[in-house]
Amino acid sequence: MSERSAAAPGASGKDNQHLAPKSDIEISQAAKMRPIIDVARDKLGIPAEHVQPYGHYKGKISLDYISSLDSQADGKLILVTAITPTPAGEGKTTTTVGLTDGLNHIGKKALCCLREPSLGPCFGVKGGAAGGGYAQVVPMEDINLHFTGDFHAIGAANNLLAALIDNHIYWGGEPKIDSRRVAWRRVVDMNDRALRSIVSSLGGVSNGFAREDGFDIT
Repeated sequence: MSERSAAAPGASGKDNQHLAPKSDIEISQAAKMRPIIDVARDKLGIPAEHVQPYGHYKGKISLDYISSLDSQADGKLILVTAITPTPAGEGKTTTTVGLTDGLNHIGKKALCCLREPSLGPCFGVKGGAAGGGYAQVVPMEDINLHFTGDFHAIGAANNLLAALIDNHIYWGGEPKIDSRRVAWRRVVDMNDRALRSIVSSLGGVSNGFAREDGFDIT
């Protein structure tokens, strides 16, 4: 995730976040982002060859680089968890990002580690999962909607295993699997009430044995 460089709200007028509040998306889109390669090098000391960019402002760190840090002393960990969000939406992520910004502001070398948002909550009542206000990570839309594609890859791998199970049942492979007791469900990265409980393999003999199935959120 790229470093955020948005100006803090001013003391009066339209820039005052209390008198004329801006939405999270307005603040996110107004932020001036730096290339992720520059952020990794200048802020964290990670060489460019160990950063795998996903566009200009997102990237992954190679496992080889992470393994090379084993001999270094561990840093300090602050765990932010089990916070009930306020009515304004200030919860774990907003607190974590704000705390990290504050530590960096006073000269500490800090970064935050957040879980990847799921499209289920993002399109539900909860909304986005990249923080809020001036305590958020950007590009907010990319992070909330697809990020680096990991959720899609995990979902495809999970559903491949589900297809293998049904294929095993269809061909009568060993060991025999009771189709009434299959616990492995398919997944999709969204809240889709209609897919929670379904009947799969309909449409004739060539499609296998009809059975109860369902989708979980990735």
